[in-house]
Amino acid sequence: MPDLTARPNREGDLAPLARLLAEEADLKLVNPNAAHPFDPLEWQEKWLGDLDDKSFYVLDETGREVGFFAMRVGIGPEVRHLTYVFLDEEVRGGAAVQLTALIEQAARDLGALSISLKVELDNAPALNAYLSAGYEELGRSGGMATMRRDLD
Repeated sequence: MPDLTARPNREGDLAPLARLLAEEADLKLVNPNAAHPFDPLEWQEKWLGDLDDKSFYVLDETGREVGFFAMRVGIGPEVRHLTYVFLDEEVRGGAAVQLTALIEQAARDLGALSISLKVELDNAPALNAYLSAGYEELGRSGGMATMRRDLD
């Protein structure tokens, strides 16, 4: 399993994300409402355009981008809502503990006291990863589970 780290996305640097989401299936998994093929302008203006949104690349031990996640301001600035989580297939399986730790540290660095998220119920690996990391399932609706974790 690779040693993963995270770095904040530099303003408008979406080329690595375009590479990560080149496959239609991956793009639909991360954002079913986004145009295919990946459109950097659409993502910059529509999906990651809010000034309070912060996004991060997940890097492997060589510094190569192998994943992505974004955090929006949730209900109040002390809550961050996790969106657009993606890991390259080559680093999936066993990376959940590292990934959730990176996400939680990024949220703390942004001043968050808790993280909220929605995960598709048919995405058992992700659902189980969040449950294992201590996220509480708040409810289910429309094929999605809403979850939350308070940070230490």
